[in-house]
Amino acid sequence: MKLFQREQRSLFGEILDWMLTPLLLLWPVSLGLTWFVAQGVAGKPFDRALEYNVVALAQLVTVNQNKVVFNLPQPARELLRADEESTVYYQVLGSKGEYLSGDKDLPLPSEDETPEINEVRLREDAVRGVDVKVAYTWVKVPLPDAKLVLVQVAETLEKRSVLATEITKGVMLPQFVILPLAVLLVWMALVQALKPLTRLENLIRARKPDDMSPLDAQDVPVEISPLVLSVNDLFMRLKDTIATQKRFLADAAHQLKTPLAGLRMQADLAQREGADADELKQSLRQIGKSSIRATHTVNQLLALARAESSGAAMSRQTCDLAQLTMEVTQDCLSRAMDKRLDLGYEGAAPGDAGVQLQGNPTLIKELIRNLIDNAINYTPSSAETPGIITARVLADPFGKVVWLQVEDSGPGIAPSERELVFQPFYRSLGTEVDGTGLGLPIVLEIALQHDATIGLEETRPGQAPPGTRFVVKFSTGQQSPEA
Repeated sequence: MKLFQREQRSLFGEILDWMLTPLLLLWPVSLGLTWFVAQGVAGKPFDRALEYNVVALAQLVTVNQNKVVFNLPQPARELLRADEESTVYYQVLGSKGEYLSGDKDLPLPSEDETPEINEVRLREDAVRGVDVKVAYTWVKVPLPDAKLVLVQVAETLEKRSVLATEITKGVMLPQFVILPLAVLLVWMALVQALKPLTRLENLIRARKPDDMSPLDAQDVPVEISPLVLSVNDLFMRLKDTIATQKRFLADAAHQLKTPLAGLRMQADLAQREGADADELKQSLRQIGKSSIRATHTVNQLLALARAESSGAAMSRQTCDLAQLTMEVTQDCLSRAMDKRLDLGYEGAAPGDAGVQLQGNPTLIKELIRNLIDNAINYTPSSAETPGIITARVLADPFGKVVWLQVEDSGPGIAPSERELVFQPFYRSLGTEVDGTGLGLPIVLEIALQHDATIGLEETRPGQAPPGTRFVVKFSTGQQSPEA
């Protein structure tokens, strides 16, 4: 139950509600318990007084001439009647049950009760419709065959109620002062306890837009530390995203500058005076090549940006690596034939055990395409000595891994450059291949998005040319998100 309702939730209000609501609900419960306890406490001294009076009256029971006699002095009688707040009754019945003294209409103890000599007992009863507390005892007299003499003293409950009320007031009235003070102290404690949140808010607001440095998690309470760590993690991811965007813009500007400059130069040459038809055609051919290069560069940059930004949001589904590899190989076959290359596929067939993995089929095909394009670009070939490129898929169902291999008969990659070729725009020296240097970085990024590892090795170590084999190792042990 909440005493305060708000359109927008407030942490301060939530804590205040949960602290004050039980306090306010327990106050009437405390009042009831105090009244109940006060009734018991107030009744004890009056019960002892009744027991004392019964014992005193029992001592006045005597035997005179073989008769039970009860003689109550007048001062004692007046003492019993002296209290104005409550009424006191007494009764004495002889050994034969005859009335000796006191109030005749005072009710008797239960008939089922077993009398005990000189034992004082208490019970609740009513006299003339008024509730009373009765103390009674039995007295033995020295007469043959005589029964026990019953002595009773009863008192109405007014004094007990008055004392219980006074005790309750004495306990509860101070709480009317303590309760508001407690609310004030709780309010002040919450204000003080929530100050670290205010300081954290001011610290974040005072930051510059480009400040992505982590917040100090040691300067906040333990309960806020997970929030600060989460914000720091967000800062790091934002920093990486911004860095990726900046790098993409810089790379795009750098890579597009050369083909665009070539386009402008060829256009100027075509427009110069005295240019004949052959020179004009040559300029147009160069313009076409530059536009193709610019288009390829833009496509590669977009592919790299798409691979880098996929991350955890990448949609995954069950992919058949053998099927995807065969499709990409088929698509690249015409380009390989134009360069007189022998491009083929071998290994596992589509649908074989162990070739299924969880991933994004579009990105995986982009990975395979870039590996095959890279092999086509760098593998020399001629009609007499055709170059050989092989795409291969090998599965290990028991080890829950599947390998993609793309090997060629090209010049290979020097060991010192095997780490560098995965950096954007890096191209080996001494090659005349027209490229952007983005194919292998795209492959690496897509492999990382699929928790795969990539490596390269020589296909024919110690021979010339040594050839190159790229190996991508995928794990097939992950369960499908739909499973």
